Amino acid sequence: MTKKTRKRRKGRKWNKSLLIPICLLGISVLLMAASIYMEGFANWYTEHIYPVVSGAMGRLFGMIPVSVAEIGLYMLVLILVFGLIYIVLSVFHRAWTRQRSKKTAKVLLWIVSLLLFLYVVNCGINYRSASFSEKSGIQTRKYTVEELAEVCRILTEEVQKTEPDIARDEDGRMIFETSEKKNAVRAMQHLGETYPDFKGYYPEPKGLLFPDFLSWQGLTGVYSPFTVEANYNNAITEYSIPFTMCHELSHLKGFMQEQEANFIAWLACDSSDIPGFQYSAALSGWVYATNMLWDYDPDTYEQLYAALPDGAKADLQAGNEFWDRYEGKIQEVSNKINDAYLKTNGQKDGVESYDKMVDMLVAYLIG
Repeated sequence: MTKKTRKRRKGRKWNKSLLIPICLLGISVLLMAASIYMEGFANWYTEHIYPVVSGAMGRLFGMIPVSVAEIGLYMLVLILVFGLIYIVLSVFHRAWTRQRSKKTAKVLLWIVSLLLFLYVVNCGINYRSASFSEKSGIQTRKYTVEELAEVCRILTEEVQKTEPDIARDEDGRMIFETSEKKNAVRAMQHLGETYPDFKGYYPEPKGLLFPDFLSWQGLTGVYSPFTVEANYNNAITEYSIPFTMCHELSHLKGFMQEQEANFIAWLACDSSDIPGFQYSAALSGWVYATNMLWDYDPDTYEQLYAALPDGAKADLQAGNEFWDRYEGKIQEVSNKINDAYLKTNGQKDGVESYDKMVDMLVAYLIG
């Protein structure tokens, strides 16, 4: 066999090794195009294919007690950093060859194609499927300041009703005496009795090993489409945790719009038989609704705040103190990135869409 023949065969082998990542990229593009341009495809996929894929992956990674997505992210960063250092040193010492360039490009192609494929099949298509509003019949509408104030009064009464059952630490702040993770799964499954889309298996939500990673970004939680995990920031104030867990778990059922995930979280916590979850729904909903009320009727806001129990005020104060520690450029940049991401995926209001849950609260509570 001549040298020329050996080189040609090596080239063929290298090209064959690219077949899988190139196919993954092609399939990802075709699936996204179908979800955007083929009417009904996204709904069909979310109802028939996604539950199988997400159920299998959720069960697989759900057996691991820590966040696989978090560990994977740290490993990916280390690989990229040390890989870049290796490349720079190799070039500096003139040890970098064309063959190494090809191997590096191949590794990067595999990483990008696999992550893109997982994102598309576990998240991207779902952005184009029918919304919870459409499926549940809870349709938003324009409403008056008086109607908004009425919703805020209802939520204030809910806080007053649920707060006395809350256990508190020596500083008067809420603490949990039961497993939030198991109860979050129970809350979502219970919601499935009313809304069938929420039936089925849920992996338990996972707190992060280094929650500051989310805190610096101003995030309470994140859904990982690469591992089908509901990750939450376990450093935030206790009253926010049940609401956040249910928010992220709603994404596992294909509901990607943030305002709807917020409303679903409120609905699941409010329907729970666990006092801490009911309180989380009441106080979290109160924060969203009264923040909007403040812009139009600050006097009524002040009256409603004064009507809150002291324990609820302590929880709100703890939340403000927590987030004040993380304000800065990192959070601003993260907010802009998240805003761009949401708009790219069809949520035209970007990060402001989180507040749109109030529209759904008005429609649900007063019609």
